[in-house]
Amino acid sequence: MQTKRPTTPAAEEILGGYFPVLDHGFVSLVDYMGSDEDVERAARVSYGYGTRKRSATRGLVRYLRRHRHTTPSEMVEFKFHCAMPMFVARQWVRHRTASINEYSGRYSLMPLLFYAPEAEHFALQSQSNNQGREEEAASRELWRVAMERWDRSRTEAAGAYQWLLEEDVARELARIDLPLSTYTQWYWKIDLHNLLHFLTLRVDPHAQWEIQAFAQVMAGMVKRVAPLSYEAWVDYDLMGRPFSRVEREALGRLVAAGADGGIGPRAGAASISPAELEEMGLSPREVRELVEKLSLGARPDFELDLAAMRDAEEVAREMARAVPGAEAAREGGDG
Repeated sequence: MQTKRPTTPAAEEILGGYFPVLDHGFVSLVDYMGSDEDVERAARVSYGYGTRKRSATRGLVRYLRRHRHTTPSEMVEFKFHCAMPMFVARQWVRHRTASINEYSGRYSLMPLLFYAPEAEHFALQSQSNNQGREEEAASRELWRVAMERWDRSRTEAAGAYQWLLEEDVARELARIDLPLSTYTQWYWKIDLHNLLHFLTLRVDPHAQWEIQAFAQVMAGMVKRVAPLSYEAWVDYDLMGRPFSRVEREALGRLVAAGADGGIGPRAGAASISPAELEEMGLSPREVRELVEKLSLGARPDFELDLAAMRDAEEVAREMARAVPGAEAAREGGDG
C-alpha cells in the first residue's frame, strides 16, 4: 500500500538498514516523520502546502537556524534502534529530551558482547583535559597487556552470569556484575531540534571518541532526512562560534564596516597581543579559545557508507548468537 505520508527518497533508501559502529554496535533509522518542508510549513502556518519554492525553503530554514528559532524543527522526528557499550549509553542518556526504551536485562538474557578499543584509540590520560585522553595512542605493548586483563575479567564476569542463570538465579540479579563494556541496545525517538543539539555536542572532537562514532552516523542520517536543516546546522552550529562581549570588542578594534557595506581592516589597526586580550578581561584559556574560534577547520561531511549497511535479520542473528546458551540450544535443536 502506498503511503500518503511525505517521504524523502534518500531517507527511504536507508530506512531499516543497520550501520555498524565500533566492534559490535549499530545505528538504524527505523522511522522518521517529516522533512525540511515540514519545518517550513510549521514556520509559515498561513501558507498552504507546496506554495513555496525549494530556494525559499532553504532561505527560511537557514534564517530559523541562524536566529535560533527552534520550535519549527521540533515538528520533524526520528526513531533509531541503537546498540552501544553501557558506558556510552550512560553518556547518551544525559540528553533527556528524547523517548527511550532500553533492552531489559531483567526480562531477557543479555548478549555477551563486550567493547574492546582498537590500538589506535587506546591512549593515556590527557594532561590538559581531566575527562579525556591524549591524541596520540599509547604503546601497543601497553594496549596488549590491557586487552589481556580486560579479556580475563570479562571471561570471569560472563562465566559468573551464565552460572547464575543455570542456577535459576533471577535475571535481574545475575546481570549486576557485567562490566560497563557490555553492549546494550534501545529504541530512541527524538525531534530534529533536540537531535541537532545532541549531535553538536557529540560530534565535537572534545567528546569521547566512542560516542563521536555513533553521532557521526546519525548525522549522516539527518543529512538524508532533512538535508537543508543539516546544511544549516553544519554552517551555523557545528562550524559557527558564539562571541562574548570582550571578544567582539577585540575584533571591533581590528575590523570595521566599509563604506560599500563590506568589512575590512580598521585604519591603523595592529594585532592585539595575548597580554592585551587578558587586560581586556579574557582569561588565558579564553584567549586560546578565541584563537581556536578564528581558525576555521575543514567542513565535515557525514556521508553514510551504504556498502556497510546490514539488514535487520543479519543483525538479529548476530545478537542471538551472543546470548548465553544459544549454541547449546542450536545443537539440541539439530538433534
